[in-house]
Amino acid sequence: MNTILCSVSGMQNKNCKTQLKNALDKVQGVQEVGVNLAEGTVKVGYNEPATEMQIKNCIEHTGFKIVYE
Repeated sequence: MNTILCSVSGMQNKNCKTQLKNALDKVQGVQEVGVNLAEGTVKVGYNEPATEMQIKNCIEHTGFKIVYE
């Protein structure tokens, strides 16, 4: 299983966490989603056919911003 860890801005509360988890769960191939509100991170475990780009697009289309350092 592949893993991606993203720093995400715009997550303020449990509703944001639930919204993001639900959106990512709909991506075919996503196995597990961990959202850490305190750190502002999202960790996603996935297999094919999901890709890193699909996951990042899903996060951004849900209304959150990925922080690139």
